[in-house]
Amino acid sequence: MTAALIDADAHAALEQRVTELETRLAFQEHTISELNDALTAARLELVAQTGLLRRVMDDLRQARTVQFPDPGQEPPPPHY
Repeated sequence: MTAALIDADAHAALEQRVTELETRLAFQEHTISELNDALTAARLELVAQTGLLRRVMDDLRQARTVQFPDPGQEPPPPHY
């Protein structure tokens, strides 16, 4: 083989490797972008669910207070 043929083969192999690396990089960038979008949506959903849970817990506390008032605030039973 001549030096020119070896150089052409090496150049073609390097070009193929660069193309493959560029393809992998593009795929990884796309995947990272999709994961970022999914993470952002999950965080927004978590914030919404946390707010909803707080409201439910507040409502539950209020309902318990109405249904089971503090025993110290009730008048004593009539038999005392």
